[in-house]
Order: sequence, then C-alpha cells, then structure tokens
Amino acid sequence: MEINNEMQRDRYVSFQNIDCYENAVVVLDALYELFALYPESKDAFWLRFESFIPTEYKTVFAKKDSKDILYHICSNIFYIAALFETYHFEKGLACIEKAELECC
Repeated sequence: MEINNEMQRDRYVSFQNIDCYENAVVVLDALYELFALYPESKDAFWLRFESFIPTEYKTVFAKKDSKDILYHICSNIFYIAALFETYHFEKGLACIEKAELECC
C-alpha cells in the first residue's frame, strides 16, 4: 500500500532534513543550564550520565568506545523530562519535547 500523504510518514523511517545531533546538543545545553541554576539537581544519576558525554559534545558526538549523545539523550528521555518538570524548566521541556518527537 502506497502512502501519499506526507503527514502519515513514520518519523522513525527517515530523519531526512532533521538535525538530530543539534537537537541533542540543545537538550544538553538546557540540562547544563539547569545544573548551573540548581546545583542540587545534579545528583549521582546525572554525574553518571555526564560521564558518557564528551566535554566537547557540540563538536564531538561520542567518547571513544561509547554510544553517541543522541543515544544517551533518547535512552534517558523520560528521566531528563522528569528533571525539567521537577524544576519547572520550560526551556528544557520544549527542547526535550522537540528532540523526542523528531529524533527518539
């Protein structure tokens, strides 16, 4: 069955023209902004999460022998969203929603 309607296309089939790494970078920027505003939000879970993220995550998307930043964002999407919700961080919620809908 051929689908002619663009709106019916499954987003998981093609990410053409979507910069998912840029979405991941924006989420990480928001996460680090939240940590700067609320240092107590960075608990042991987030310290462990951060250990998988390259320091230069805007240009280096993965540490050697590790998954890339998009993988880490998508596999922790609900934890990240919950953190943003806990601190009522609207900017972060908008970023994570966009990343989830477009890339995860």
